[in-house]
Amino acid sequence: MVFINEDMIKQFQTLMDEIVEPLQKTFQNVHQGYRTETLMRFLKARDGSVSKAHKMLVECLNWRIDNEIDQILAKPIVPTDLYRGVRDTQLVGMSGYSRDGLPVVAVGVGLSTYDKASIHYYIQSHIQMNEYRDCVILPSASKKFGRYIGTCIKVLDMTGLKLSALNQIKLLTAISTVDDLNYPEKTETYYIVNAPYIFSACWKVVRPLLQERTKKKVQVLSGSGREELLKIMDYASLPHFCKREGSGSSKHSRNGTNDNCFSLDHPFHQQLYEYIKQQALASEAVAPSKEGSVHVTLPEPDPDPDPDDAKIAETIESEFQRIGEKMEFVKHFMK
Repeated sequence: MVFINEDMIKQFQTLMDEIVEPLQKTFQNVHQGYRTETLMRFLKARDGSVSKAHKMLVECLNWRIDNEIDQILAKPIVPTDLYRGVRDTQLVGMSGYSRDGLPVVAVGVGLSTYDKASIHYYIQSHIQMNEYRDCVILPSASKKFGRYIGTCIKVLDMTGLKLSALNQIKLLTAISTVDDLNYPEKTETYYIVNAPYIFSACWKVVRPLLQERTKKKVQVLSGSGREELLKIMDYASLPHFCKREGSGSSKHSRNGTNDNCFSLDHPFHQQLYEYIKQQALASEAVAPSKEGSVHVTLPEPDPDPDPDDAKIAETIESEFQRIGEKMEFVKHFMK
């Protein structure tokens, strides 16, 4: 584990004091008053290398300026039916807070289809949720709990995961690249629940390849993970797919749509969408907005990636292929 010391932070701060004004302005939107903590995130992402962390952060700030990320929360996805289609197929939401005050973000990995809009709308929606988390949710949580809160917990529901998930690899890689390079170290722990055989088989092969820091962030829980998650959060904050005894569809809840944190009708998404519409109205007073998706330039993947990353990706792909061949073999003899 990388230890970030005071000297590293001071060196990094000195370098950031020298960046030009446009970068300084967007940097303020990134750190939200928590400058030191933000520098530590980027240092952790680059294993304590000040020069690499500085390069990463400056490239992030330039990306934000080039793509007007500071204004993306004033650009709603309209009409509402289109946005509802995005929400129904990009299953992400917030179900509550842990007892330590960390937002609980739920992700329906297995049942997200990403087939109701163009890739640009899905990336726009993902970045908007990142920005809303960083500009609204986390500062609010810090104020409420009286201490800095800069990370969240993610509960990943693997219900319905199939080999066809590989068809979405381009979009998922794009989203992952945006997060890795521009929103590093924002997740405290990833909890995997409702894992089918295909995930379990891949995980056994991939886990030994992960860095120790990454291993500590990922926990695969039994079944819906309810009992384990109740140790760190109240029942009300559990994602809806964890409240059932067994695994099941991430899209539906016996308690109605308001309990389904993926739904546009859930309070989190209602508040988020209303916030974006209000921001849009405020910005239109200055300049009329254009309808349509926001075309964000995707950052180039790290030109000097960790060799382990390529090995992990190759292993996952080959394991999926092996499982697929095994399933076809079984189907053949079941005919």
